[in-house]
Amino acid sequence: MSVAPCPNPQAAAAVRPRVLVADDDRVVLKAVAEILRRAGYEVTAVEDSVEALAAASEPGLDVAVLDIKMPNVGGMDVLREIKAKRPEVEVVMMTAFATVETAVAAVKAGAYDYLTKPFENIDEVVLTVQKAYERKALLDRNRRLEGMLEVRDRFEGLIGQSPRMQAVFKMIAGVGYSSATVLLQGESGTGKELAAQALHYKSPRRDKPLVAVNCSALSETLLESELFGHVRGAFTDAHSNKRGLFEAADGGTLFLDEIGDISPVTQVRLLRALQSGEIKRVGSDEVVRVDVRVITATNKDLAKEMIEGRFREDLYYRLNVISIQLPPLRDRREDIPLLAHHFLGEYSARMGKKLLGMEPEALEALGAHSWPGNVRELQNVIERAVVLAQGQSVTAADLPASMQGKRELEHERGATSLAHLPYTTAKRLAVAAFERRYLTAVLANANGNISMAAKAAGVDRSNFRRLLKQYQVERYAASAEETEAAGRDR
Repeated sequence: MSVAPCPNPQAAAAVRPRVLVADDDRVVLKAVAEILRRAGYEVTAVEDSVEALAAASEPGLDVAVLDIKMPNVGGMDVLREIKAKRPEVEVVMMTAFATVETAVAAVKAGAYDYLTKPFENIDEVVLTVQKAYERKALLDRNRRLEGMLEVRDRFEGLIGQSPRMQAVFKMIAGVGYSSATVLLQGESGTGKELAAQALHYKSPRRDKPLVAVNCSALSETLLESELFGHVRGAFTDAHSNKRGLFEAADGGTLFLDEIGDISPVTQVRLLRALQSGEIKRVGSDEVVRVDVRVITATNKDLAKEMIEGRFREDLYYRLNVISIQLPPLRDRREDIPLLAHHFLGEYSARMGKKLLGMEPEALEALGAHSWPGNVRELQNVIERAVVLAQGQSVTAADLPASMQGKRELEHERGATSLAHLPYTTAKRLAVAAFERRYLTAVLANANGNISMAAKAAGVDRSNFRRLLKQYQVERYAASAEETEAAGRDR
């Protein structure tokens, strides 16, 4: 009979998940403790509720397995005491007198699950504890990510703990106070507009307007009118005088997105405004003085555009007083879990769902993706996943099929997508991916017959079915049901 391995990311190292087992039946206590130790857990075994409460107060406890019937203080009271003082600890109850009422009472009191004695097999105990630990690990990870996300409030929604993003934050904090022009460069979807907002709100101009315009969205004539304003009769549809964005941003900040797309004529007018601090409305000779800090952004290589004659050299150097490069998501993969958690919370709240987080396999798939659309693409993927999620957390099955396919391809190429992770974490994820592929393959070799596949794998049939569910191979399990039913019909 097999024993499921310890799921802890640190299992290969010295630190192992800590489990408390409490039961006044010495035979059961010894058996459960030995089963869990063989599975890789660090186990504390006690015979009564007083010892259980004392052991539960020790730091580092992950899961408590408690018998409901114990002397002195009942198991349900121990459960309530643990959840009151150590809510992060997951609790599994054991009982030889399982009823619906008992199960409901245990869950209401905070238990993760309960086991009925005598156990069907030892794997039932290990798998239940494993699931309880995985839930705790998921919630612990979410708490850590929440703490890391506090930085977003200081940088207007820009999120990241990677060295490259920390360098961006340092630049923003260092130059925000000045009125120097800033050129934000980076691929589409990297957060250039958020960086512009952060620069504005860290400056002395924070109480004045921040005005933004996408230069690529307007024709040359309309863009000039938007930037500088116009007077009545300046062109066909100019029925009245209009103030431009430079005037609207007076005293504040003007953000010009996609600056690389403006025409040569507009480049000349923009250069004049930057040099003199003066503008003229379209169709007017009247000079208007403005005090505006200009921040520009582009996904083009402006230096190359300048060399090839498509962008004025004098304007380039006027805009590029300070340059900040926003890194693509593929170059800061360590920020993906943080960003995913942020978007998960945002869309879960918006849709009225209570999702605990993302399963490791889902995070692995996100880490393997190339992200051509950068953070904006990740945001859309998480929104889709929240819509599709049926359980308490987002799984790999909730992600786009193409992304799941890429995850498998990355594994077949040697799991290069895991190279940015610590060794023990990468190993655990790689092993989990292997187990999924193994289950799929062994079931396919058995033509979908669960009994035959379980026998070939050397795993108890009921445990094999649990593994299929655990690793989300339900579609194969469904076909297996049909295959076995068809066999019985014949």
